[in-house]
Amino acid sequence: MTQLVAQAQVSLAEAEHTLMRLGEHMREHGFEFQRDGADWKLAIHGGLIHIRVDGEQLDIRAEAATMDALYDLKAVVASHLLEFSSQAVEIRWYGDGSQLREPPAFRVLRVIAARDLTARMRRITLAGERLERYAGLGNLHCKLLLPQPGNTEPEWPTLDANGLLRMPEGDKRLDMRTYTIRDIDPAAGTLEIDMVVHEPAGPGGSWAQRARPGDRVGMRGPGGLGAREADWTLLAGDETALPAIARILENLPADARGVALVEVQDASDRLALRVPASIELRWLLRGSQAPGTTTLLPDAVRAVAWPESGTRLFVWAGLEFDAFRAVRAYVRKERGLTPAEHLVVAYWRRGRSETEFKNVPADD
Repeated sequence: MTQLVAQAQVSLAEAEHTLMRLGEHMREHGFEFQRDGADWKLAIHGGLIHIRVDGEQLDIRAEAATMDALYDLKAVVASHLLEFSSQAVEIRWYGDGSQLREPPAFRVLRVIAARDLTARMRRITLAGERLERYAGLGNLHCKLLLPQPGNTEPEWPTLDANGLLRMPEGDKRLDMRTYTIRDIDPAAGTLEIDMVVHEPAGPGGSWAQRARPGDRVGMRGPGGLGAREADWTLLAGDETALPAIARILENLPADARGVALVEVQDASDRLALRVPASIELRWLLRGSQAPGTTTLLPDAVRAVAWPESGTRLFVWAGLEFDAFRAVRAYVRKERGLTPAEHLVVAYWRRGRSETEFKNVPADD
């Protein structure tokens, strides 16, 4: 199969330190950034990233079989170099895909239905083309690009020379938020997103409340891993992770064993979920307490009766930032789980926007 290739040279004073941080980040998400002397390699998104360090210069080569996959690789490199470097980074790609001015993996969807599942959860059904790349449990999440109220003719992102999105500004700006793909049917060209609605409503909740058939929204991605194959599975999360937990549960084998812990406001937020017979589903109700202010989930994780030694297990959790730190520390330091045995991530942080909390170190 013919490989598409894109290359770039980047001047970076802290090249070694930046790549070490990138490697740690990738291992957190289940990918191995392999090093052999001055050469670093990462297999991801069906392609290969090769980086050679030469003093303060990085020689980068991305290889993939499709333009979508090549774009993903370039975005991974560019976004993380910008994130982990303490200095300004200038990246300019050449080779395959360098002529593109619109992101090949971007999709424009239209709303075809919207309905309330509970008082605080709203399901949006969207229709679009070429949705195959968003299917599969290895692709739990997508990023929705939401137009401002009253903007019926959105401007969509274009590509910068660094391979990243250039977003419209001013009245045409788009609010980008990450959501779980609750269900997807590529053949029918439809997918469903369950969105938490609360007061005061943020950009995502506000958009969900006003969404009507015919409204358009942008989508990019996908990303986010589900639970890995195991003999015993522990799932944990609040309502923001409920769509992901629901999707993981209904795709587990019929004989799966384990526990699912879901924190919601009250009993009215419970949803009817398809759960394997040997998975115990526990709803944790925080009542009048605000989201992100309780220790319900960390306490419940600690109270779980873990399986006998030698059982192949996996822990998946999507949590508020403080709960994420507590649960991750517990499963790593006290339970001794390896990276292959858990995926514990922060879905949101109380008092911070998605962009702000993503840039805060997990151990600050």
